[in-house]
Amino acid sequence: MTMVAEALAGLVFIPLGITLLVMLLPDRARGPLCLAAVLALPLCLLPLTQAVWTEGELHLVLAEFAPPLGIVWRLDGLALIMLWLTAIVAVPVSVHALTSFPPGEASGRGFWPLWMMLLSGINALFLSADLFNLYVTLEMITLAGVAMIGIGGKALALKAAMRYLLLGLLASLLYLLAVGLIYGQTGALDIGLVGERLQPGRMAATALVLMTTGLLVKSAIFPMHVWLPAAHGNAPGPVSAILSGLVVKVSLYMLIRIWFWMAGDWELSAAATALGLLGAGAILYGSVAALVQPRLKMVIAYSTVAQLGYVMLLFPLASIDAFRAASYQLLAHGLAKAAMFLAAANILKSLGTDRLIALTDLDRKLPIDLFAFTLAAVSIMGLPPSGGFLAKWMLLEAAWRQEAWGWLILVSVGSLLSAAYLFRVIALTCFHPERRHGPSRWQAPSASASNAALILALLAIAAGFASAPVLNLIDASLPPGGIWP
Repeated sequence: MTMVAEALAGLVFIPLGITLLVMLLPDRARGPLCLAAVLALPLCLLPLTQAVWTEGELHLVLAEFAPPLGIVWRLDGLALIMLWLTAIVAVPVSVHALTSFPPGEASGRGFWPLWMMLLSGINALFLSADLFNLYVTLEMITLAGVAMIGIGGKALALKAAMRYLLLGLLASLLYLLAVGLIYGQTGALDIGLVGERLQPGRMAATALVLMTTGLLVKSAIFPMHVWLPAAHGNAPGPVSAILSGLVVKVSLYMLIRIWFWMAGDWELSAAATALGLLGAGAILYGSVAALVQPRLKMVIAYSTVAQLGYVMLLFPLASIDAFRAASYQLLAHGLAKAAMFLAAANILKSLGTDRLIALTDLDRKLPIDLFAFTLAAVSIMGLPPSGGFLAKWMLLEAAWRQEAWGWLILVSVGSLLSAAYLFRVIALTCFHPERRHGPSRWQAPSASASNAALILALLAIAAGFASAPVLNLIDASLPPGGIWP
């Protein structure tokens, strides 16, 4: 097995193997073992990055059975970026989780195996190139995510987990039904082969609608977002960071792969406009809802609903600029939102509440956590020089070049709304006229927990002025087909 094949296998099987080991080993060995597994992920990605940079797309045929019967892992620039996002977010989140879920305590015994299983599923999904393996890995992620939401045992979190589970199962059924229809028509599951064999028609359209609907539910795209705010807002802090930074991205990634790799040469302009309108609804509704939330974590959760809407604008604006923008939005939002949720978790743990009216004097009490939140907010608002700014700027460029004034106005209004709800948080927590009436006692979070949030926030800013290698990878992984101007 070559180094590249070993690195590909390591991304999936190292965390999967640790899932089993942490349930067997003594408590004192679990934390170092899980941290070692997380730190191994960037090491696996280094040779893969070099290989993709020099050779382009990589393929690994599993067990030497090629498609249509066998399974192939495929790694291109877009998949590599998502794998790097996963590895980068995983390290600070794991460091933070050592204080929230100590491996030797009951909560840690539940959290760490689920986190390792989730990591393995995410990495496997980004490497998968066939529709059924995408389904299997997506289910692995969903089930681990549901269990992690309810791991704290709080009633609101358990209720949110149950709602996520039921809607997730419904979405899975829709997706699986579509996979069956496509296999019956083409005799293949590999996305590349399906793209060659599946011809537009009623059956193909039905399959695409079922698959898209299921993935929109999993991605919590407006108006199918109903499970997300409660799940992200009531889950433990590191779990919220994982869900918002990584989990909602995987189904959006699948949607992009299926639309532009499987059905890239179909005439779908009306359907693409409909998806864009769903994105518009997400941006406007999520932003307005975030503006009136009384709790910090719920503001961040509704902000996720809004920010995912920008990715949906890829479909009506289908162009190289829009593809760059959507890909970069996935990366920048993942970093910034994970930072925000970790900072919010530190604030909640220190003050015992995340109600905005009670979070006075944060600049004096928790300056590092407030600084991390503010840096991440800069990216979410789309202010320079952050990664969020770059993503939204490229989206504006795409709309401008196509004279799509409606989408251009939408992006501009969305950025103003995000500034409104995030400046509201900063104003209430730092400049409230009754700032001296907040809790007089608080427990400072550990330095490692605060630094974990700060590192992710700094990376969200750094993504704005270290973009050239990422954009080169995105350009090298443009979809096939003729719809790209």
